[in-house]
Amino acid sequence: MNRKITLVIPVYRSAKFLHKTIKAVDDQRKESNWDLEVILVEDGSPDNSFEIVEKLSKEYSYIKGIKLSRNFGHQIAVKTGLHYATGDYIAIIDDDLQDPPSLLPRFFSQLDMGYEVAYGVRKKRKEGKIKKLAYNSFYRLLDSISETKIPLDSGDFCVMTKNVKDKMLTLNEQNPYLRGIRAWVGFKQIGLEYERSGRIEGESGYSLKKLIKIAKDGIFSFSSLPLQIISLLGNFGLFISVVFTLFTVIRYFSDEIEVAGYTTIIIMMLFFNSILLISLGIIGEYIYRIYNEVRNRPYTIIEKTINT
Repeated sequence: MNRKITLVIPVYRSAKFLHKTIKAVDDQRKESNWDLEVILVEDGSPDNSFEIVEKLSKEYSYIKGIKLSRNFGHQIAVKTGLHYATGDYIAIIDDDLQDPPSLLPRFFSQLDMGYEVAYGVRKKRKEGKIKKLAYNSFYRLLDSISETKIPLDSGDFCVMTKNVKDKMLTLNEQNPYLRGIRAWVGFKQIGLEYERSGRIEGESGYSLKKLIKIAKDGIFSFSSLPLQIISLLGNFGLFISVVFTLFTVIRYFSDEIEVAGYTTIIIMMLFFNSILLISLGIIGEYIYRIYNEVRNRPYTIIEKTINT
């Protein structure tokens, strides 16, 4: 059966090499004889990426271009692209060929076999040691605290059926963590190992700030552990208070109470104030996210589209 294929590709700072990515996609299209649709979502890139998208859309008729009014972030860009995807099978890949289109036939074959989702599991990464350590630590932390089983070392690179895509889009979250949502909706899924390539050119658009935001989205969207930590801190603080009270009472009846006690008081005040501030920060994070949801703002603004 000839199924329509959609590739969703977020575009950011890729004006210099986007044509190489599309060339690789087109080569695979010809080899696999795809009925193809490519959705390029330009996420408020500071370079002239959208001009390149416009040129490519004239050269390749199956390209649809979407320009967001500003940088809303990778996850929002992908979610926007999914809304425009009309294929029977949908793939999410990056614009820098770290997830080569040549891998896709292997992934699509799993959908032909009855799976609803086939996601990539990164066997090797081409980042520095510190960054790899941070990624590995985060994925294992999230796996240990998440109420939804999110596969280890899996990113956004995946293929899915239209059915799964439609179900994912029913979750209209302002701060989506798509690989978590993909796991949450369920269905028959399989992970396939692959060796992730290095970027063909340029530097990653993921700054430390953006990486921290994605990590927070994953933790706060799929775990209640931060709230449980508040209870643990409260119980720990209560335990310290009881022990210190007993210690003080014993000293009182032993006539060991001194007027001096400034250091002890300061230490106790700093300890409990720290617990209060940590607790307020965690509660504030949840309140802010609730506030974002109840405002019911659109999660993105589209400035311009091509061929949609």
